[in-house]
Amino acid sequence: SRRALSLRNPVMPRSDYQFKCVLIGDSGVGKTSLIRTFATGGSPLSAPSAGGVDFATRQLELKGKTVEAQMWDTAGMERHRAVTAGFYRGAVGAFVVFDLTSHASFGHCERWLRELRAHRAEGEPHLPLVMMLLGTKADLRRRRAVVAQDAKEFAQRHRLLYAECSSSDASEVNQAFERVLAEVFRRVRKSIEAGQCNPDRPAPVLINTVLLTPAQQARDEGRAQAAGGCC
Repeated sequence: SRRALSLRNPVMPRSDYQFKCVLIGDSGVGKTSLIRTFATGGSPLSAPSAGGVDFATRQLELKGKTVEAQMWDTAGMERHRAVTAGFYRGAVGAFVVFDLTSHASFGHCERWLRELRAHRAEGEPHLPLVMMLLGTKADLRRRRAVVAQDAKEFAQRHRLLYAECSSSDASEVNQAFERVLAEVFRRVRKSIEAGQCNPDRPAPVLINTVLLTPAQQARDEGRAQAAGGCC
């Protein structure tokens, strides 16, 4: 069954911001393990993930502000190429994840990136979007199949941040996630200061915005389709 993971500090104030980030990539590259590690606040996993996690939330402090980060997992949808537009809706961060021991998973990053950008262009091109190419299983050095320079050149060509990590090393996972969140925060604050985003009328990245769970979004999309999509 699907579920959410959450790590909230009871002494933290209500969040000033909510940032939704999505993890995309082939099945088996370690997306679920990454968000489980993130949700535990830095405790490495002692056993492989059981899967079925839709998203994880965690509160962080950035520049004196409380940020609630939501990391969304495809939860197996990618096996059937069934990732919907609702999965990408409202995202301000994206991790294109591949397995450093699988050259095929790296080769498929181009397709995942095209899908991400297509949904963004159709839906919310005005929102900031920070993207990272993230290689997993960095601890399996002898089985490595993807040359670091090739991955870095791909990231540079597509204007992505780049990092490598292993879910068994929580510090690497946290560094990658926090790097993206810090850049999202910087861009959002810049937009507010430039008057492009009105804090009195919250955008999807600001607090008071309702962020739907994957199951809720699927239900809403089903209702829209049943209604025929007319207005």
